[in-house]
Amino acid sequence: MKKHVCIIGAGISGLSIAYHLAIQGVKDILVIDKGYFTNGATGRCGAGVRQQWQTKMNCIMAKKSMEFFEKANEILAYDDDVELKQEGYLILATTVEEEIQFKKNVDLQNKLNIPSKVLTKKEALNIVPHLNPDAFLSATYCKTDGHLNPFKMSEAFYKACLKLGVEFHFFEEVISMKTKNKLVIQIITDKDNYEIDILINAAGGYAREIGLMAGVDIPVYSENHEILVTEPIEPMQGPMVMSFSKNIYCQQVPHGPFLIGRSNFDVKPSHDISSSWQFLDQMSQTVCGLMPKLGKLNIVRQWGGSYNMSDDHQPIISKASEVSNFYMACGFSGHGFMLAPMTGLLIAQLVLGQKTELDINQLSIQRFKHQKNINIEKSVV
Repeated sequence: MKKHVCIIGAGISGLSIAYHLAIQGVKDILVIDKGYFTNGATGRCGAGVRQQWQTKMNCIMAKKSMEFFEKANEILAYDDDVELKQEGYLILATTVEEEIQFKKNVDLQNKLNIPSKVLTKKEALNIVPHLNPDAFLSATYCKTDGHLNPFKMSEAFYKACLKLGVEFHFFEEVISMKTKNKLVIQIITDKDNYEIDILINAAGGYAREIGLMAGVDIPVYSENHEILVTEPIEPMQGPMVMSFSKNIYCQQVPHGPFLIGRSNFDVKPSHDISSSWQFLDQMSQTVCGLMPKLGKLNIVRQWGGSYNMSDDHQPIISKASEVSNFYMACGFSGHGFMLAPMTGLLIAQLVLGQKTELDINQLSIQRFKHQKNINIEKSVV
């Protein structure tokens, strides 16, 4: 079976790439996913969308993606609502070092027309009164940051893709590839074989394995990050509350529950997506210390999900050098969801040989081979 473009991975990145190619008239696009719709990181993510970053590229990608999210229902002609809750991110500084860095971050963000600002402790407490005033020094806030429903946002992209003729194969796993003359010429799955012209790797946690099938060694690895969700209550918190030093993000979603997640600094690279009692114990202590009122809520469930990490915590949006028709969008380090609109646009432009919306040289895989343009993003939980 002949296909012009094959995208491996039907998460939010793969969906956005398929949409942005199809909207430009590309035909014969096949998206393959080994699981069910939203089975991977997209369906397990915290779904926060913020523009407050330390690196310029992440700031710009996030800002332009937010502009898409704000109009996503109309752009994608979605028959439902992606449930964008745009009530901000409140990022807490708990050390003097963080206060100094956050002021630098806000200066950068403001130069890029991101409306973030530094808040005093009193100003932060006016926005989220149930914060423990002894647990932080100051904060930054951006009113246009927010939260989306990851399932509905994915469905909006998916339905738009179907209208444009994109073909999806779920529960189908890529098991090998054939290459010839520095080209991937065939994809072999557990169900069929496909002759292809272009291959796009949007496989999330399995991006490195997909790369190796084509002879491309992608410097990414996967690790488990965990989340819990509480019983629903009446609205009491507008913004996402985040602390890098305390290792927490906490958002009350539109239907009332609190969604709370963190990193595990002791976790080893793997495809494990289980959840542990240790996470529950540590997170409960952190929440009770930072937002004591939430300690009274019942926890409904907890789960793990995969972060596909790069060494500098910035994405790889790039063409391979080893195989000339192989493209990749991976290594988002837990933030692929919020950058997905720009990821799709940039990959589409790269594939079509167009001038990209942004200069993505610093997102090239080559930066790791030559150790150039390495700028570590530290604003990660």
